[in-house]
Amino acid sequence: MAEREQLNGKLLYEFNTVAAMVEIYCKAHHKDKPKHTTCDDCQAFLDYACTRLDRCPYGQNKPTCNNCPVHCYKPHMKEHAREIMKFAGPRMLLPHPIRAIKHLLAERQPVPGKPEQGQSNRHLRKAKQAD
Repeated sequence: MAEREQLNGKLLYEFNTVAAMVEIYCKAHHKDKPKHTTCDDCQAFLDYACTRLDRCPYGQNKPTCNNCPVHCYKPHMKEHAREIMKFAGPRMLLPHPIRAIKHLLAERQPVPGKPEQGQSNRHLRKAKQAD
C-alpha cells in the first residue's frame, strides 16, 4: 500500500506491531490462505489501520489506540481490532518479544493533551511538500 511508505517513526513502528498481530490472528483463523500472506479481509483491515494511523491527529505523539480519547475507527472496524488484539496480544511474546513489551509499556504512558489542528502525519507531510 502506498500510504505505508508514508508512515515513519512511531507510526510506522505501531503499524508494524498491528501487522504482526494481524499475521498471528490470520494464521490461526484463516487457514485457507497461502503461507506467509494475509487473507483479503485481514489485508483490508491492515490497509484501513494504515490509513487511520496516517491521519491520526496526534501524529508522532500518538498514544496507543486503547488509551486514545479520539475514536477514529468505525465501530465495526474497532470491534474487529479488539478481536484481533485480544487473540494476538498474548501470543506476541514468543514471536515478537521486544515489540510486545514495548507495546505494553506504551500503554502505560500518559495520553498527551489535545493535539493541535493539522498535526497528523498526513498534514505534516503535505506541509513539507509545500515548502
